[in-house]
Amino acid sequence: MADPWEADSSAEMLRRLGASPAELGNSNNIDKCPDIWELDNGDIAVIGRDLTDSYAPRLPEGVAISEDERLVIIPRSTLVSAKSDIADA
Repeated sequence: MADPWEADSSAEMLRRLGASPAELGNSNNIDKCPDIWELDNGDIAVIGRDLTDSYAPRLPEGVAISEDERLVIIPRSTLVSAKSDIADA
């Protein structure tokens, strides 16, 4: 049985949502750049710190991380900055 949604690895990054990591003060070099991008197929890519192993043992009931998924953390300012670029529906 196929999953109802699957990530499309051929989708291209279309536009940044919100301010850049440098503008938000969340990065001082190229190696650490939390970011949110809209892909050309409408999906969203999030760049953040992989904390899957830290959170996996203490996930709330009803939350799961599949073998092919990762839990990433981004600064609150990154998401707040992107708010105006995200459609309401």
